[in-house]
Amino acid sequence: MAQLDIWFEFASTYSYLTVNRAERLLTQSGVSFAWRPFLLGPIFGDRGMTTSPFVLDPVRGNYMWRDVERRAARLGLPFRRPDRFPANGLLAARVMTAALDAPWSAAFAREVYDAQFARGLDISEPAVIKEVLRRCQASPDDWLEKAGTDAVKAALRETTDQARRLGIFGAPSFTVGGEVFWGDDRLEDAIEWAVSPPTTPG
Repeated sequence: MAQLDIWFEFASTYSYLTVNRAERLLTQSGVSFAWRPFLLGPIFGDRGMTTSPFVLDPVRGNYMWRDVERRAARLGLPFRRPDRFPANGLLAARVMTAALDAPWSAAFAREVYDAQFARGLDISEPAVIKEVLRRCQASPDDWLEKAGTDAVKAALRETTDQARRLGIFGAPSFTVGGEVFWGDDRLEDAIEWAVSPPTTPG
């Protein structure tokens, strides 16, 4: 059975859905997994985009908001469209990168998404991230200090570069070996591949 990597960006609406359901599904399936926080901004920039495709294409954006609202309701998740989109998730991504080995890292990711898409808060604000850390019973000052170290900044850049090398272009994405699956609605497909990959290519 192969490991499944979960690539997510804190500004991503569909990652909100994935982060709230992936751990349960993967645990039930017995699939080992790893969280891979990364930044989409530099990847979009490689393609000449200055912001989210959902902003650049309002028709697509309007569909996305309604689709996420429907899917969140189906999953029993609260959903509120934030005033600012896409959010600047850099600080949250750095904290998550610093805390990947902490027992509360998954809870931190869920709380960041809850702050943004359930409570409409601006996750670029250090005060919001401090509140999230307190909810996780983690020391806000200590973890913000760790998140600002050169080592953590370099680790996040490397994860983003790794996403580039894998051909990841959106979030959430899932990788199983060399296979890439894009979108929250492909999570089950990725799990199935990890449990029992096809014996022939394609």
